[in-house]
Amino acid sequence: MIPASGSYRLANARVHQSVTLGLAATFDSDGFALADITVADGKISSIAVQAASKVPAGAIDLAGRIVLPCFVDCHTHIDKGHIWPRKPNPDGTFTGALNATGADRVARWSAEDVARRMDFSLRSAYAHGTRALRTHIDSVAPQEEISWPVFETMREAWRGRVELQGACLLGIEGVRDKKWFDRLAKRVAAAKGVLGVVTYMVPDLEELLDHVFAQAIKHGLDLDFHADETDDIAAISLKKIAEAALWNGFEGNILVGHCCSLARQPDIEVLDTLDKVAKAGLAIVSLPMCNLYLQDRRTDQTTPRWRGVTLLHEMKARGIAVAVASDNTRDPFHAYGDLDMLEVYRMATRVLHFDHPVGDWPQAVTATPAHVMRLDGFGTLTAGGDADFVLFKGRSWTELLSRPESDRIVVRAGRAIDRQLPDYAELDELMVE
Repeated sequence: MIPASGSYRLANARVHQSVTLGLAATFDSDGFALADITVADGKISSIAVQAASKVPAGAIDLAGRIVLPCFVDCHTHIDKGHIWPRKPNPDGTFTGALNATGADRVARWSAEDVARRMDFSLRSAYAHGTRALRTHIDSVAPQEEISWPVFETMREAWRGRVELQGACLLGIEGVRDKKWFDRLAKRVAAAKGVLGVVTYMVPDLEELLDHVFAQAIKHGLDLDFHADETDDIAAISLKKIAEAALWNGFEGNILVGHCCSLARQPDIEVLDTLDKVAKAGLAIVSLPMCNLYLQDRRTDQTTPRWRGVTLLHEMKARGIAVAVASDNTRDPFHAYGDLDMLEVYRMATRVLHFDHPVGDWPQAVTATPAHVMRLDGFGTLTAGGDADFVLFKGRSWTELLSRPESDRIVVRAGRAIDRQLPDYAELDELMVE
């Protein structure tokens, strides 16, 4: 239905208040209003409430179908993606995932292997409507010398389709080798990346965090942490990160992922942590699909007792920026997924209760991660902005989130893209021992 010329008018598009800027309209209880969207030269010329009751001549009548801005996925691992067929998780546990991934990395992660799997993942994300994506990059020696050049090549190849960001990933204990970590920070800075580590409750956590912050300040880098991906109530590294940000006077952006243990801690501990997180200006991303898969995984034939997600509602009430993202895809940390942010949002709505009211939760997969990633103009619909959006058949949240919407139309620079998903068979030769 989208003209190849890229110039047209969409009538009766159902847009959401939280991700549509500058629209003077009366929004319904779910935050929707009907509007006409005019597109020309790759831009949204205007978004306005239709003045007349009839559909304007030559316009495409969407009849109330939902239009959302393209998605922003701020926490993924596309360097790990799609290794499941050759290295599955033996028991579904976090330890099983760590061991399986580590073994596969040592044995198989050549530049070609990483590049082909990353490209496959990016084609999937692009076809589903993702405009920007941050991937963590396993950076334990010597993998950083292989994967970072691949990332830089992939970023250039995908520029204009998916804005790709990279964050290094290693356990906090790796920071103890300060000379090596300082070289890694310099390498990340040269790649215009983000400095990242996985935090655990090690005895020297505060000292190690100070060094991470010092290197971020030295090189002008933003920070991205994995924290407390466990059900251990004693895991409070999120609080330690917030404290380190405050006493180091850090002014960059900090994104912290997972924070699972927070949901199991006593209220007095939770309130203290959230106050510090808010004061430090941290942003939090929950990964509902992966956390459901790994957390509270039991090997004694008993049912998991908790969902693994963190306290996004309590965080949001304190003004903390919160998002949800894809995380792992078809690797030992999560056997499923396709980098489809609609699937992520649908899961988050059901697990985290992004409804009753919907409020501005759609920002969690659009505008909020775009802000954290410093991507101006991403994640919103606005007059004068890029014509990058997704047209769905659903006309309400219950319609949109009840089906996969596999026939959605993804529009980039005003034109509908080819949404052909890559065939898993393309990776078959990489799975052979």
